[in-house]
Amino acid sequence: MENEQYGQRKEKLSELRALGINPYANGYKPGHLAGGLLAEYGAAPTEDFEKLEDVFTLAGRVVALRDFGKSLFFHIADRSGRIQGYMKADVVGPDELKLFRKYVDLGDFIGIKGRLFKTKTGELTVNVGGFTFLTKTLHPLPEKWHGLKDVEMRYRQRYLDLISNADVKNIFLTRSKIISFIRRFLDERDFVEVETPILHPVAGGAAARPFRTHHNALDMDLYLRIAPELYLKRLVVGGIERVYERGRTFRNEGVSTQHNPEFTMVEFYQAYATFEDLMDLTEELICSLAMELKGSLVFKYGEDTVDMSRPWKRMNITEALEEKLGKDTVSDNAKLFEKARSMGIDPKGIRGKAIVEIFEALYEQSLVNPTFVYGFPLDVSPLARKSEADPELTDRFELYITGREIANAFSELNDPIDQKERFEGQLELKSKGEEEVHEMDEDYVTALEHGMPPTAGEGIGIDRLVMLFTDSPSIREVIFFPHLKPE
Repeated sequence: MENEQYGQRKEKLSELRALGINPYANGYKPGHLAGGLLAEYGAAPTEDFEKLEDVFTLAGRVVALRDFGKSLFFHIADRSGRIQGYMKADVVGPDELKLFRKYVDLGDFIGIKGRLFKTKTGELTVNVGGFTFLTKTLHPLPEKWHGLKDVEMRYRQRYLDLISNADVKNIFLTRSKIISFIRRFLDERDFVEVETPILHPVAGGAAARPFRTHHNALDMDLYLRIAPELYLKRLVVGGIERVYERGRTFRNEGVSTQHNPEFTMVEFYQAYATFEDLMDLTEELICSLAMELKGSLVFKYGEDTVDMSRPWKRMNITEALEEKLGKDTVSDNAKLFEKARSMGIDPKGIRGKAIVEIFEALYEQSLVNPTFVYGFPLDVSPLARKSEADPELTDRFELYITGREIANAFSELNDPIDQKERFEGQLELKSKGEEEVHEMDEDYVTALEHGMPPTAGEGIGIDRLVMLFTDSPSIREVIFFPHLKPE
């Protein structure tokens, strides 16, 4: 059926050109938006339109069409919404009506001009006095989506998804608002937005498997960044005391409802601050964002109700595990590793890995309301400052909301000797079979040797934040073009 329609539309395309009508016009400038007219005139009483002699010009995609013989109704959609148009022979002329009826299909772009009126049902409508072909489409608009196969198609052909589903468009408009809000929030607090390299000579800043590429002219391997962290902290060394970057990061990992190989983060660093200061800043940021988008600190996410009322809960990992497993198990590595293996976790002989992964398995899904999880072990936090209360732990937290990690932050390690030893320790873990470790970065150590002030830094996952505020169950719903296996 689609092939038949494709052929019919191509034939119409040829006929339009033969009539001297350009089916791919240029330079049409609409003077009005559908949403603007609806906002201004939608509630006006019918009698007001008898005195309204203004002529309005709009442009958009034809998304509905009903033909009644001597007249027809249609809807066009622009970036602001959709509005009804009405064409009648005694207004537009019989030839113009015939042209429209024969050549305009659902999905085509047209420009229209005319006066406003209200139908008997009270719908604001443009009484069209003339129209202009703008773009002829060769494929019909998709029908309403249904079934798993169509969900897959929504992601592969997002442009069709946006045409068909206003809710999808609203998700991405909300995404844009979130990013703008975060920028504004940080700018107002004297943070400086910067851009750092995406191609890195050393894969660093996070424990993840990188994507590798090769630069021909320099004859060297490079890596798509897994985090901008080490470059941003170089800038703190250089005197930019409050700095942030929003951008894509890349991790060569699995694909799921929570993970995409490329995703968006905002990372920020503040000199003369601690990880506890960032807890307060994060509460303020996300609560302000909730009020901006939801008008409330309490809202639904799926079947859960999220309450963001401050102060947020703070949970110590070790204490939480001791409650579940007992102090004897947590303090004894042999018992701890045995417990991990019984849960299907391979700690690879790394105490911190066992603690974090057992904690995630036992607690993660229950952390619906915002919760700062802190007390991360040293061996899984190679860039974080040691805790002065317990040198086996670090001043680091992760923020969980609706069972997902939203942010990761810590007081930064600024001791270059300690940092080099930590990198060497990571290489030792790699030799034991742990693949996701931090590589040695000699240049970063050299930067620290020039002095970085006491600093705290944080990374927030934008995609997961958008999922939270748009009630989206999958990361694929909030990324325009998520990665999928080939068909």
